[in-house]
Amino acid sequence: MSTLDLRSIRIRSGEQWSDTREVDLQPFELGGQRYVAAPEHPEADVTISRTTSGFLFELALEARLFGPCFRCLAETGVTSRIRGREYQASSQAESDELETPYVVDDRLDLSAWARDAVAFALPDKILCRADCAGLCPVCGRDLNLEPHEHETVVEDPRWDALAELKGRL
Repeated sequence: MSTLDLRSIRIRSGEQWSDTREVDLQPFELGGQRYVAAPEHPEADVTISRTTSGFLFELALEARLFGPCFRCLAETGVTSRIRGREYQASSQAESDELETPYVVDDRLDLSAWARDAVAFALPDKILCRADCAGLCPVCGRDLNLEPHEHETVVEDPRWDALAELKGRL
């Protein structure tokens, strides 16, 4: 886990602190699918700005994630440039909405923040290629490797009632 001790950063209101840190991007699951980052320890640019009422945290990194293709389930990768921004109010009187979940006991959890930022940056559908044919709905084979058609169409018995109704019309 990569953390940053905020007590060691001495900045006044209006000042900024920047550094490049290695973050630990552990594999994670999203929507029942497992995603793995490469490299597992990418470098991230971290910027902390002191405002009059708290801290503004900024994170920027580039990561390549490997996971299943949405259509054919083959292992594929996507590269994303990630930018994250969080705010932490310095006063306890401020609203809970102004507290980042990544700061606990004056330590900024860079790993958790990077993992969540990467997960939010994932596209809705990761494809191995734009024209991916997917899996055969009848036999389940990868249509990219074995394009084929089935001679007989297996009808779903749940549609029998509609077929009967169609026959009456």
